[in-house]
Amino acid sequence: MQVQVEALKNQLSVLEYLNRHHWQARPVGSNQEFVGLCPLHPDQHPSFYVNTRKNVFYCHGCGCGGDIIRLVELLHKVSFRDAVAHLTREFELLDDCPEAVLNQALAFYQSQLPDHGEALYYVHRRGLRDPALMRQMGMGYAPGGCLQRHMAQLGYSAELLLQIGLINRQGHDSFYRRIVLPCFDHGRLVNLYGRSIDGGAAHRFLARPKGGLFAWNQVRSYPALILVEGPFDLAVLWQAGFPNTTCGFGVHLARRQFEQLCDVTDRQVFIAFDSDPNGAGQTAARALALDLVRAGLGAGIVMLPHGHDPNSYFVSGASAKDFRRCLELAEVAQ
Repeated sequence: MQVQVEALKNQLSVLEYLNRHHWQARPVGSNQEFVGLCPLHPDQHPSFYVNTRKNVFYCHGCGCGGDIIRLVELLHKVSFRDAVAHLTREFELLDDCPEAVLNQALAFYQSQLPDHGEALYYVHRRGLRDPALMRQMGMGYAPGGCLQRHMAQLGYSAELLLQIGLINRQGHDSFYRRIVLPCFDHGRLVNLYGRSIDGGAAHRFLARPKGGLFAWNQVRSYPALILVEGPFDLAVLWQAGFPNTTCGFGVHLARRQFEQLCDVTDRQVFIAFDSDPNGAGQTAARALALDLVRAGLGAGIVMLPHGHDPNSYFVSGASAKDFRRCLELAEVAQ
C-alpha cells in the first residue's frame, strides 16, 4: 500500500488532475505555481494555489492543502483508502492517454527553458525578451538526451513515447534543440510544435492533428484579429501591444482553424503573412482573405516591407506605431 501511495504522489500531477476537471488557473511568479478559484469552497477571488515543483496545493481562503491524495479526499468527500483507489483507476486509464503524456512532456520542456542559454539566446535574438510572455505562451525547450529518462521516472514506457512520437527508435528526443510550444483544441493539448534553434528542419509537429489557432481562448473575443504565420510573429506583436494576434503555424489553415475564425460573422481579420521574395506569403494571404469574405467576414491583407515578416520587421527596429500604420493601410479584400 505504501509503495502504491508514493507512486501515485510521484506520477500524478495535482495541476493536471485539476485541469482535467475544468479548473481554470493562471501562472504566478514562475511556471511552477498557478492560482485560481478554490474548488473546495465558494470563492470570489482566486485563493487556491498549486505548486507544480512540489506537486502540492494550498487554499488561503479555506486553509486546505496537501498532496494529490488529499485533494481527491476533499473534492470527492471520500476516505484516504477510497482516494487511493480512485487515483489508481484514473492512472491506469491515463497511462496510455496521449494528452496526459503530452502534458507531462510539455511541463518538462517548460522547466528546461530558463536553464539553457542557447535557447534563451535564440529567443532573445528573435525579439522576445519578456519571461512572463514566454510563460504565457507556454514556451519550453528540448535540450535532448533527458526526456525519456524523465518520463520513465513518471512511469511512462519508451514504447508509449515512441508511439506518440516524442522519441525515435534510438530513444532520441524528436524535438531535440527546439523551442517547444503547445497546440490546443477545445482546451485540450493535442500536439506540440518545435522550432529549431540551429540547422535542423525548421518546423516540427508530432504526427497528429495540429489543433486550433494558437491561444484561441485568449483572442477569440476580439472583434478584430491579426492572423500571422508563426509563433514568433505572434510573440513580438503581443509584446508590442497587439494581444488580438493569433497564428495557424503556417499559411494554410486547417479546417478547424478556419472554422474558428468564422465562429462570428462580424469579425475583421488582418492577415499579416510573410512578404516573401517569391510572393508565396501574399498569394496565400489573398486566397485566405477571399475565403473569409465568402464566409461573411471582413478581411485585410497587411503589406509589410519587402522581405519581412512581423517578427523580422520588429527585430529590425520597427515600432508599434509602424505596424499600426501597416494595419491602417491594409489591402481590403472584396
